[in-house]
Amino acid sequence: MLSRRRFLGTSALGSAVLTFGGQVPFAFGASAVCTRSERILVVVELQGGNDGLNTVVPADDPVYRRLRPTVAIRKEDVLPIDQGLGFHGALRGFADLLEAGRLAVISGVGYPDPNRSHFESMDIWHTCQRKEEVRTDGWLGRWLEEPSGSSDRDPRALHLGAEKLPLALMSRTVRVPSVRSLEQFRLQGAEDPKFLDAVQALSAAGRDGQDDLLSFVQSSTNSALAASERLVTASNVKTSSIVWPTTQLAKQLQTVSHLIRSDMGTSVYYVSHGGFDTHAQQPDAHRSLLRQLGDSVKALLDELQESGQADRVVVMCFSEFGRRVEQNASDGTDHGTAGPVILAGAGLHQGLVGVMPRLDDLQDGDLKHTVDFREVYSAVINNWFGVPSERILKGQWMPVNVFQTQVKK
Repeated sequence: MLSRRRFLGTSALGSAVLTFGGQVPFAFGASAVCTRSERILVVVELQGGNDGLNTVVPADDPVYRRLRPTVAIRKEDVLPIDQGLGFHGALRGFADLLEAGRLAVISGVGYPDPNRSHFESMDIWHTCQRKEEVRTDGWLGRWLEEPSGSSDRDPRALHLGAEKLPLALMSRTVRVPSVRSLEQFRLQGAEDPKFLDAVQALSAAGRDGQDDLLSFVQSSTNSALAASERLVTASNVKTSSIVWPTTQLAKQLQTVSHLIRSDMGTSVYYVSHGGFDTHAQQPDAHRSLLRQLGDSVKALLDELQESGQADRVVVMCFSEFGRRVEQNASDGTDHGTAGPVILAGAGLHQGLVGVMPRLDDLQDGDLKHTVDFREVYSAVINNWFGVPSERILKGQWMPVNVFQTQVKK
């Protein structure tokens, strides 16, 4: 039988067994693994509150130009979508995806009684819960708890980035890996055969008593080791002809593409793109951020298209809130409410979905949301993944009509 003292003294495992280069430890249990996923969601979180009105521009609206005399996008720089709306000129990548029938814009996404705090509003988006409710998990974390019906050892979800694991991926029973980069991701000591033998012995050993910590480590170690090896050795990928941007977001999405094309069984990839809190000197900063976003997402989907994987993948881009309709005195915009959610990839009703909020019918100077964000999540869960969403979203929400067909389960 194995006690905690014996565990801590075995081959220095107490300090090394779950330490990964450059990142915090992770582990995940049987409910977090799956076989090769048939459908994949890539989430791009736009941190800081993206200015939706300068992303999907109401180019023909005189109120827009009157309230934004210096930050409004010139009409000749707008890339047309439909109904007088168009993309910011820097979003050529999105415009090309739209022309190819691979992109949908859901207008006016928000929630009632909006909160303008970055942290609180993002927590609401992540958990589908208000502050007065106990938040222990996120919407994707609850989705991960659904039975997968498989025994493969790939993680069902993966977070890529230096920031902490997003609350959206938190679960009471499933641990999601958080990886800074494939180069920095490896189990320290895993190159030592004696270490590997000790890890396997630890996992297989019986236990004396009811030690929750030891039980957790023993049940997690083998799957953690398998995931480390799986990620590091996922190299059997054919070189593509796609020229990727050199930005951080592009590097993260290029890693996502690499893992998808290497036949990883992961269903959800999560990355963040920060810098959208544009209170001052917004035009140049926002242009750069949007160009990085559009070009990186297009490169991801183009590479997957080239490899025959694109029909499995949808990318969802969202932010915790939009910006106020009227610009401020610093050539910027302040915290607002509703904004667009962009979906790109397979099986979508292309173009505009939902109703664009009116700029001449504001609430305290802000847009009134026309689509609840939980209706977007409901579409992803019900119509993309084919899973009932009521438990996951803590209520019934009609899926927004953005997917052409519902997955058959």
